Amino acid sequence: MATPPLEDPNFDRTVVFMIEHAEDGAIGVIINRPLTDRLEEPLDRWDGHLSEPALLHDGGPVDHTALVGLASARRPAHAEVENAMPIGDGIWSVDLSADPIVVMAHFDSLRVFRGYAGWSPGQLETEIRSGAWIVATGTVDDVFSDDPAGLWRRVLSRQTGRLAWLAEAPDDLDLN
Repeated sequence: MATPPLEDPNFDRTVVFMIEHAEDGAIGVIINRPLTDRLEEPLDRWDGHLSEPALLHDGGPVDHTALVGLASARRPAHAEVENAMPIGDGIWSVDLSADPIVVMAHFDSLRVFRGYAGWSPGQLETEIRSGAWIVATGTVDDVFSDDPAGLWRRVLSRQTGRLAWLAEAPDDLDLN
């Protein structure tokens, strides 16, 4: 989660679900920024499967032509599903070029993100050490929340100690 003083407007009060974090960098999607856009043809065939709010979500500032589909599994993560790949903890990446009826037979929830967040090797670790990010364990419910706009405060409020206090920080710190 981005800390309140993070100065990059792309990440102000965001909650990022990490898809991959390896030696060659990190990739994630912002999960608390729904857009007003709906999916366009031919991807609009996924519309009936989207979790509420059933909108496209802003996944991050990198490559707004990229669409990332995440789904929550009905079956345990060890089962194989064609056109989907487990990311972990019941969350899967789905191939949006596949037939949604076939793919969604295995999943309960779907969210589609435009763009993603990416960090070069060591960049995210440096930002975490500088205090720009709080690392917290997320849940499947976080990724598919029906109230993504309130997610930053909810995730912070369930942390322990002083981290939970940040949930009540005003949007404009000068007003504190």
